[in-house]
Amino acid sequence: MTFYYKNVYIEDTSTIVGPYEKKGPLRKYFDKTYSDLYFGEKSFEKAEVKIVKDAFVMIMKKLGIKKEEIDIVIGGDLLNQITASCYGSVGIGNGFVGIYGACSSSALGILLGANFIENGFSKNAACLVSSHNMTSEKQFRYPTEYGAPRPDSATFTATGAAVCFLSNEKTDVRVECATLGRIIDYEQNDPNDMGKVMAPSAIDTLKKHFDETGRTPIDYDLILTGDLGIYGREILKDYMMKTYQIDLSYNYNDCGVLLYDLENQKEVKAGGSGPVCSALVMYSKIYDMLKKKKLKRVLFLATGALFSPTFLYQKENIYSICHAVSLEVV
Repeated sequence: MTFYYKNVYIEDTSTIVGPYEKKGPLRKYFDKTYSDLYFGEKSFEKAEVKIVKDAFVMIMKKLGIKKEEIDIVIGGDLLNQITASCYGSVGIGNGFVGIYGACSSSALGILLGANFIENGFSKNAACLVSSHNMTSEKQFRYPTEYGAPRPDSATFTATGAAVCFLSNEKTDVRVECATLGRIIDYEQNDPNDMGKVMAPSAIDTLKKHFDETGRTPIDYDLILTGDLGIYGREILKDYMMKTYQIDLSYNYNDCGVLLYDLENQKEVKAGGSGPVCSALVMYSKIYDMLKKKKLKRVLFLATGALFSPTFLYQKENIYSICHAVSLEVV
């Protein structure tokens, strides 16, 4: 299902990152960086809440608005009961919508916020995502203190928080359309190979987007997925070409690959992941390129793995989902 918008714009974005992202190739585009993973807090969970609050402070400072002027906060993260979003959003805005799309939450938040605004239910929406390497690894795999080996196919949960502020006030960048994804079961069950898990949903949503809009890759200056990593990226390109004869070789990349220096930051293995990973790429360098008209239209596809460790221990498959958002220069 694809939604089209005429009156939804990005007013601004904010990005807060941790030490690994600070050392990556996009560091100059981030609004605020930290050199350690605690951010002055006593636990990693509290640290994630802190950077959520930082992201709100930064976006309000940029826009010159107060917290009461935010109509709706739409927030998602990886902690149980999306607690980072909930605790970090207390007292902000006039309404809160908690979402869980795992790593697809950034695109899902924009899609939902755009629907609220386009249909006149609100004037603006602050779309928030966050993740923290230590909290996510502890919850979904093993605490990093265990020192469990990670295969080359594993991705690295990004640490950061990001807000995309949508409004019905005209700016230079608008949300042009969005395609809602569906849950895909491709019989994958390896939590250390998320590229293989999520590539099928990216394929499904990308093909659906092209079918429903009548577009092809040439209609976009850039197509970005998040967070397939280096292996999932190649699966997507190979499948789209061999099955649908859709060539993505000249204008496609993945946010999980772009966020880090894969040659020198060996600890990230196949690339970045987490709800904030794709947002940190999109809301920093890519948004900057759109504002400067270096890019005119970008298709952003955020992918997510929908699973619980409990279900995985019970030998269930890992499902995935992908949502697509088209951004263009006005």
